[in-house]
Amino acid sequence: MRPIRVRIGVLGLALVAGLAAPTAATAAPEAGGAAPAPTVEERRLDGEVPREILRRSGFAAVAPAFARGLGRADSYREARRVVAREGSALWRRAVDRVQGRGPARGDLSRDDDRPLYWARLGMTRELRTWEPGFGLGERQRAALLTELERASRGQTDLRLPRGGHGKGMKRVLLTGFDPFTLDRDIRISNPSGAVALALDGTVIDTPDGPARVETAVFPVRWADFAEGTVERTLRPYLPRVDLFTTVSQGRVGRFDVERTNGAWRGGFPDNDNVSRTETVPVADPASQPQWTTTTLPYAAITAADTGRFPVYDNTSVTEIPAGGTEPVVRPDGPTPGSTAREGGGGNYLSNEIAYRATLLRDRLGLHGALPGGHVHTPVLRFGTGNTDPATGAVTDPEFVRNRLDIVAQTRAIVGVAVSAAGPDRG
Repeated sequence: MRPIRVRIGVLGLALVAGLAAPTAATAAPEAGGAAPAPTVEERRLDGEVPREILRRSGFAAVAPAFARGLGRADSYREARRVVAREGSALWRRAVDRVQGRGPARGDLSRDDDRPLYWARLGMTRELRTWEPGFGLGERQRAALLTELERASRGQTDLRLPRGGHGKGMKRVLLTGFDPFTLDRDIRISNPSGAVALALDGTVIDTPDGPARVETAVFPVRWADFAEGTVERTLRPYLPRVDLFTTVSQGRVGRFDVERTNGAWRGGFPDNDNVSRTETVPVADPASQPQWTTTTLPYAAITAADTGRFPVYDNTSVTEIPAGGTEPVVRPDGPTPGSTAREGGGGNYLSNEIAYRATLLRDRLGLHGALPGGHVHTPVLRFGTGNTDPATGAVTDPEFVRNRLDIVAQTRAIVGVAVSAAGPDRG
């Protein structure tokens, strides 16, 4: 998720989805009131590609069923129960499908992360435009939407083993992202989201013992990050894990362990087509550093044979040097007193999640004790001849193979990192 390099992995232009109204499954608005409008992200649901992905994965009925459940809720309390239950059920269903549990319900390959993304948007659109008879205030609707987002992203389903549980069991926290740049190619899948679904709740056997992995997925929206979604999700768990890594899609044909993260938003549009160019907004900005660094064992990771893609220790950043006014690329990391303009992972939301997670690690006093940082995967590309988003297929054998290889290699990278990090923190 790098604004400078994202063009490399994007395969043409896609038509922006129409602005059709949400499906008729929503309850009618109160007399005299107008239902809130769907977001830019939600309006893309009306395109042919999202409908095909939902149909071919068996997830097309998720949003209508959710709307019916909402329609039966006769109070805000009951609506909260429906939202929490159905959001969590969507996450578990997506994880189970990717990990091979239960029927596939469709011919789309099980490893696909996109059904979760589009089904969630269908649910949020139903909830955003729902007007129940008992009345729903703006803050109440926002709270329900937050609950739905968190539950359907696995953020409320993190189940770390207790210290000492299953002798020698290490605990790993890994995060992924939604698909993005959908107006360029609405068929896009994000391999980091596929990694999160494939690894959630799994155990990786390493030479240093087993490691349990728990995962969550984050939106590609500036506003959610400014509202603290990363810190809210990770804060309870970082003191309890033995290693964490945020993961996102990066460059073509390579993995990167990003050595340095910068406190700058570069303005590339998010999934709601919103841009932000500013210092990363965090709590206590007076103590905010311009840079944070990885504590992942990057030397061991880059030296290991983890799969077909090369893995690099990326030390490059872009800074405004102390006393300067223009950005300068520094291949070997930032210089003292400089101002961030790009971390190793750019200045988009992948850099921001890495910055926020490692800053939280440091503010919790865990810099020297907790290995953590960011890994960029290769760009997930379609097969030769399937490069036109206007006419191309939503999947092909090379696309599936590339995603499976990226997932497998990320799993191997996590295994190497866990083993190299040393004994568990029990």
